[in-house]
Amino acid sequence: MLLIPALDLRGGRCVRLYQGDFAAETQYPHEPGVRVQQYRALGASWIHIVDLDGARQGQLQHADLIAALATIPGVQLQFGGGVRNAATVEQLLQLGVARVVIGSAAIEQPAELHAWIRRYGATRFCVAMDVRCDAYGIPNVRTRGWQHDSGVTLWDALARRIPAGVRHVLCTDVERDGTLQGPNIELYREAQRRHPQLQWQASGGIRDAADLHALAGLGIYAAVSGKALLEGHITSEELRPFLHDASSPASTFATARS
Repeated sequence: MLLIPALDLRGGRCVRLYQGDFAAETQYPHEPGVRVQQYRALGASWIHIVDLDGARQGQLQHADLIAALATIPGVQLQFGGGVRNAATVEQLLQLGVARVVIGSAAIEQPAELHAWIRRYGATRFCVAMDVRCDAYGIPNVRTRGWQHDSGVTLWDALARRIPAGVRHVLCTDVERDGTLQGPNIELYREAQRRHPQLQWQASGGIRDAADLHALAGLGIYAAVSGKALLEGHITSEELRPFLHDASSPASTFATARS
């Protein structure tokens, strides 16, 4: 399993939200470009970037910053937040983004997503399914920066709205996101059972190396983690099995936290 470090951007700064709540924000004193370089030094080959302003407003807000991050050698950007039209997709790819994350548009505009995949190829996209599980454990998809209930379950979305060519699906349990309470293992176990052909990315609640090993044991393709890495809950040695370009034992996570 691959670990993909995540950086959420708001006002050009690194932040994390608690359960997707914009009013419950933690700011971190990290310059995004420096942080990406530090993750790269640890061995990260992919970085997941979220434009929270874009997700809320429905249009890209950090174009200059994304262009700068995309020039950092050795890392590829997976970027999402406010990607709802063809012009934004084209802009992001021109800025150097390797994989564009499609969230709300995948539910609301599935025909457009299909057209983008035909034009650019399925490997250039990751569908983001942000969910809240009900009392029965059914994952219901949230849209528009997690603010709206789409009325569609994760399973219905995959069966009826997501084009067959999609390979990468990022699934975030919103109630776990930013909480350090552990990932929703049952959700990802069921996702892997139902759709083993997909390259699942698990996000939300990851707190330590044990959580990474638990997700790897399910056969999950990748884990996306933000807060646990920003706050140093996982050591460099614990990260190494999941950072495929990690090489030097001298690299320390303590250095990356500076």
